[in-house]
Amino acid sequence: MTAPAPQPSLSRIRIGSAPDSWGVWFPDDPQQVPWQRFLDEVADSGYEWIELGPYGYLPTDPAVLTEEVSRRGLKVSAGTVFTGLHHGEAVWEKTWAHVADNAVLAQAMGARHLVVIPSFWRDDKTGEVLEPSSLTAEQWGNLGSLTERLGQRVRDEYGLQIVVHPHADTHIDSEENVVRFLDATDSDLVSLCLDTGHYAYCGGDSVKLIETYGSRIGYLHLKQVDPEILADVRAKGTPFGPAVAQGVMCEPPSGVPALGPVLEAAQKLDVDLFAIVEQDMYPCEPDKPLPIAQRTRAFLRSCGA
Repeated sequence: MTAPAPQPSLSRIRIGSAPDSWGVWFPDDPQQVPWQRFLDEVADSGYEWIELGPYGYLPTDPAVLTEEVSRRGLKVSAGTVFTGLHHGEAVWEKTWAHVADNAVLAQAMGARHLVVIPSFWRDDKTGEVLEPSSLTAEQWGNLGSLTERLGQRVRDEYGLQIVVHPHADTHIDSEENVVRFLDATDSDLVSLCLDTGHYAYCGGDSVKLIETYGSRIGYLHLKQVDPEILADVRAKGTPFGPAVAQGVMCEPPSGVPALGPVLEAAQKLDVDLFAIVEQDMYPCEPDKPLPIAQRTRAFLRSCGA
């Protein structure tokens, strides 16, 4: 009997996970698992890298957090910030205060990235429409220029790289809007966090984006969508939060896009990239994440990662 061919080693890809894969969306919520349990279980699942998640979920004292992650054999890849920079100068100071808190902690933990998520045009929890789903030309201008300013200042003051995360129910979502954003921003200051699930949710092709805009890909989130649930979500116009509760983001490898080709395309860029597993499933039962995380880590190993 012929032995199975060995999988290629994705030597430039560093795999991790995040609080999101444990159903954590908020700094404090009774439906979420305690942070100690998250750290225990992410380590038990075989992951080495984690993100900080929503600021305040994990301890914000660097000394405390360093001790907690180190004794579990974990390291931090990035922090996450939320922005609404299309609103212009009026939101800059408030945005910077939020970013600076996260950047201080990320820097202290040895991270090199800040994942920047644009603000939602409808509430992710209630579905309430907060503003138009399309930006004006002036708002696109604000988004591009202020994101560049953010990238410059974060790099200069904290030595971190911002990676902007296209996201469902935000203004940076579809291929058209992602490309418009990339074309409007300086590649030296602004890179992309390509979330494979969100991009598929919004109709995009992750492999095509990597092959076309490879130099702008600074970070990956690994996620899949269930095509049947997504079709229902699109037909009904379901907001993102309720869609997640419906199970639109599913356990690999049962959804799309196929993660093997995504990882292979990323490996061909010949740069070191984090690929952080994020399976949106807020809210979820506390015992649900661990076995999913273990199976997902095993699946990614079978892909060579």
